[in-house]
Amino acid sequence: MRRGLVAVAGGIALVAGGVALWLGSDGAAPRAAAQGTPVQAIPVTVGVVTAKDLPLTLQGIGTVQAYNTVTIKSRVDGQIVGVGFTEGQEVTAGTELFQIDPRPYAAALAQAQAAKAKDQAQLESAQADLDRYSKLVAHGFQSRQSYDQQKALVAQLKAAIAGDQAQIDTAQLNLGYTRIRAPISGRLGARLDDIGNLVRATDSAPLVTIAQVRPIFVSFTLPQQSFEEVRREQSKAPLAVEALSPGDDRELAQGKLTLIDNTIDAATGTIHLKAEFANEQERLWPGEFVNVRVMLGVRSGVPTVPSEAVQQGPDGYIAYVVKPGDTVDRRSVQVASIENGVAAVTEGLSPGERVVISGQYRLTNGAHIAPMPPGPAAAATGGQAR
Repeated sequence: MRRGLVAVAGGIALVAGGVALWLGSDGAAPRAAAQGTPVQAIPVTVGVVTAKDLPLTLQGIGTVQAYNTVTIKSRVDGQIVGVGFTEGQEVTAGTELFQIDPRPYAAALAQAQAAKAKDQAQLESAQADLDRYSKLVAHGFQSRQSYDQQKALVAQLKAAIAGDQAQIDTAQLNLGYTRIRAPISGRLGARLDDIGNLVRATDSAPLVTIAQVRPIFVSFTLPQQSFEEVRREQSKAPLAVEALSPGDDRELAQGKLTLIDNTIDAATGTIHLKAEFANEQERLWPGEFVNVRVMLGVRSGVPTVPSEAVQQGPDGYIAYVVKPGDTVDRRSVQVASIENGVAAVTEGLSPGERVVISGQYRLTNGAHIAPMPPGPAAAATGGQAR
């Protein structure tokens, strides 16, 4: 019985000590909060919403295409006896690329010319006889039949000479084909045949290809929802188009929209477009993948903030707006675009308001903040201040 009383007394003493300890230390926190004692502020980086004129753009992915591509083949049979270029060389139209052995075609031309000379001589003789027959027939010294036969011979020889001239023209054309020249200005690819090889006009394999890269095209697609807007703006003036490197969106070239295709792809729901670039520095190369930005116009006075100020929430983008007394208000915002580290906000923010740029991960609605310079704030939050 005595032991039970001692145990009960010890338990009461422990409870009393615990209550006293809570009242003396942790219990002071709720009392301090109730009495309005300041809560420790959260260090953050703060920026100001500014109004800017921003371009209205559409984004796509495109493929660079040569302005013209020509596959060089031989139009006559023969052996390659000369190559007049180096692989990858830039050439102008008319530059000699290959020479086929011209001797068989020169011989064929000489033969056609000789045949014409022979027929020409025969025609002159026949024409002289025809002139004499015409005089004799008028006086009855030559029959009409002989005269008609001689007249037919003259016509036959004239036809033969016309055929001879056609043979000469063909032979000259074939002889000209033995010198293969660049039909356009551009850059050559790899040589696919060498000196000494026999080529034929029926060969399917090319000798070399030539691509015109100045100017050059970029072919790309956009969602069909953009079709009406693009067509409307293009009807006013050719739209400006930027080609950007895929990795870092570094600008490669500027050009103009030249084609809005006449059909929307039913399978993908996209419209095919093409832009032309001068490409003077040859920063675009056929077959290259690039990002494409179509400039539709300019948004005037758009509220803008650093892209870090807007974050993706469960129901869209949010931002923390700094209120008087250095408290924050969590606010839903509508973001039109995020480009080059700048977010264009169409709803939710007004120019002149202050927003939290970094340190949001510790914030709740109504939290107290301590705006800090970019360097210390970045160090305190572990983020990057811009």
